[in-house]
Amino acid sequence: MNKKLVMLLVSLMLIFSMAACSSGSNEGSDPGSTNAATEGPSNDPAATNASGENADTGEGEGDSNETPEMDFDMGGRTIKIVNFWSLEIPEDNPDNIQRKKNLEALMKKHNFKVEYVVIDYAEYQNKVTASLLAGEPVGDIISIARSYTIPTLVSQDLLWPVDEYTKNEKVFDPKVTNEFMQYEGRGYGFGGYPGGATGFFYNRTLMNNLGLKPLQEYVDEENWNWETFMQVIKEANKDTNNDGKLDTWGLAGGGFLDSALASNETALVKGDKQNLDDPRTVETLNFLSKLSTEKLVRPSEGGDWTEPSQFFRQGNTLLYLSGAYEAEGLRKDMKDYDFGFIPFPKGPSGTSYNTPDSNPWAMVIPKAVENPEQLVYIWEKIETYDSVYDYNLQSWYESMFDNEVDINNVKVASNRFYLDSLATFPSMPYYEFGDEIAKGQSVSTVIETYKTPFQAAIDEVYKK
Repeated sequence: MNKKLVMLLVSLMLIFSMAACSSGSNEGSDPGSTNAATEGPSNDPAATNASGENADTGEGEGDSNETPEMDFDMGGRTIKIVNFWSLEIPEDNPDNIQRKKNLEALMKKHNFKVEYVVIDYAEYQNKVTASLLAGEPVGDIISIARSYTIPTLVSQDLLWPVDEYTKNEKVFDPKVTNEFMQYEGRGYGFGGYPGGATGFFYNRTLMNNLGLKPLQEYVDEENWNWETFMQVIKEANKDTNNDGKLDTWGLAGGGFLDSALASNETALVKGDKQNLDDPRTVETLNFLSKLSTEKLVRPSEGGDWTEPSQFFRQGNTLLYLSGAYEAEGLRKDMKDYDFGFIPFPKGPSGTSYNTPDSNPWAMVIPKAVENPEQLVYIWEKIETYDSVYDYNLQSWYESMFDNEVDINNVKVASNRFYLDSLATFPSMPYYEFGDEIAKGQSVSTVIETYKTPFQAAIDEVYKK
């Protein structure tokens, strides 16, 4: 992967995502609220095999559901592939070189050309949406966010369902088609951005100085959960110089509503209904409320959304939630400290470690475009190759972490859990809701207060 390109994209996407969080809400520092595009473009060699498996060039293997060879002539047609950065395949490593060769062979065999169209991010949604509504799409394969696609665009019959063409799980992540981009039983997207993980950075040096149990042992014992997490925070909240004031803290910032929901495998919204009464959601809200009422989080000193990051960099706070991408910056700023990475702890109803994704992106094909099966076939065959990497984003992770334990934790935490949120329902009082929970207000009262406005925001999108 071109690391400079990735970090540039990360920075840009963080600016976009954090701009929406500048209200001062407790959720403003939640990296889990950002979408999957924040951590790596889809032209990364390891990312393009979206299911996490290495693509295999063998034909017709029974368990891969690889599409049989197709014979068609596209008559010199130019296929336009649209995104807010160029998805042109670079030739910077063996995987990308092979992908480029695959594309060139396909262009020759099926008689087509490719044009990579770039639209500025600030104008992207409006231009793409307007073109689809006008029946004159900006491209043949378009990168698009779920938030303005499901249900708005698909309910108007503007996009082709593609689930019947994406059976090859060595290329197509079934979650993208059948979950993230699913509507009324059909899947409308493929590919997309399988970004990195969200989890906790922890200060190993501080952990050792305080004599705490190594946090990795909780993971190894399969005992890293909300209960042990709060226990660790309490143990790290210490007055080490006996002046009556805490001078080390366990947790820098508690604004991680989406991450907590994902860890308990629930969401504020389920389909077209608010989901605040769901027992898993109630469990999550009680957990977040407890962090506040028991005063486990390091108190704010009046800073902005970067305050938790600043606290962690001071070296006196054990845990800080962020995306794995921040490792490089932390390494530069914390040269006197050793730090590690662990997943967000599992909730009582959780079955795996998860990274929340509140607005995934995927590739779609407009209804105005002919022969969608050919376009998906071409995409599949470009991505069918023997990868030199063992897993998604391997080269990137290995550039950020030199400890194999941390790399394994990033891999474990990278399981993406989709949850509808503010991106899909712009009128949802999401931040106000999160602030009430963070202030320790009665969970049952907050739920009753916000059920109606949440449902109104959902109905507005679903036109009910």
